[in-house]
Amino acid sequence: MALAQDIRDRLTLPAFAAPMFLCSGVDLAIACCKAGIIGSLTRNHCRDLAELEAQLKAVSQALATHAEVTPGAKIGPLAVNISPTFSREEFREHLETCRRYGVRIIVTSVGDPTQNAPLVQDYGLLHFHDATTIRFAEKAAAAGVDGIVCIGAGGGGHAGTISHLAFIPQVRAMFDGTVVMAGAVSSGAVIRAAEILGADLAYMGTRFIATKEAGAPDAYKAMLVEGGVTDVLYTKGVNGLPASWLKASLRAIGLDPDNLLIPEGRGTGHLPEGKTPWRDIWSGGQGIGLIDDIPSVADLVDRLRREYVAACAVPDMADAARVEA
Repeated sequence: MALAQDIRDRLTLPAFAAPMFLCSGVDLAIACCKAGIIGSLTRNHCRDLAELEAQLKAVSQALATHAEVTPGAKIGPLAVNISPTFSREEFREHLETCRRYGVRIIVTSVGDPTQNAPLVQDYGLLHFHDATTIRFAEKAAAAGVDGIVCIGAGGGGHAGTISHLAFIPQVRAMFDGTVVMAGAVSSGAVIRAAEILGADLAYMGTRFIATKEAGAPDAYKAMLVEGGVTDVLYTKGVNGLPASWLKASLRAIGLDPDNLLIPEGRGTGHLPEGKTPWRDIWSGGQGIGLIDDIPSVADLVDRLRREYVAACAVPDMADAARVEA
């Protein structure tokens, strides 16, 4: 199978809690791993490597204690998102620190994976790289990455515009590594749909922001519960790059979602003074239409698992034909 066996054996559900700027923290990572899915941290909102190391140590110790108290429990692996913009030496320092605390997967979101994939793999770690287009996926495959995170239409943050119905099968056809489906995944049935399309894992971001352990403000979580598909705007009008934003958060800082100034190039100088993306303007994917509560991660994963099992039990056409006969 494309998914590494050691990871598969540790999962209770083929799900990956996406690393999210200002939302993914120690509590969320611990809860996800305890629940038997892939948890994650992100270097991007840490002041320095020392802060990331402190987070890694906290997660590692908590999971070690959990393993002692609940022997035999499945504990999901930990992933860390690291920007490839660090120098080669700095990147190696990050990889060494991650390896020391038991990280299994390194996720990169931008940059050329050609240089980073060998470095990550030299440290015995798996390298997953984000792709929002077929061309980016082809580059990642050619670079020898272990996994490609296919961020399709409807995803939160800097998502792509390709339907999963086309994106996942095309990447699966040309890549024999781990394929991850990202974008608007909020239920166990969608996780099963990802597998049917050819993915090994489903990447879930927005759904995990609306959990008790996520580091997002309460107002952000409430906005996800209250919103629907039409409350998500995909635009360059926030930071110059196409991304999905919550209209309510734009209105909250005095912007009109229907009349945004589109900046020339990347930048935020056109935003109200003191307001920044991610901190003041919040992102979310179209999957918010399926979010109506803010549960604990444990309760959410239990629910997703039940939905996933039910979806797996749906009879195929041959079974249905036999029943009808």
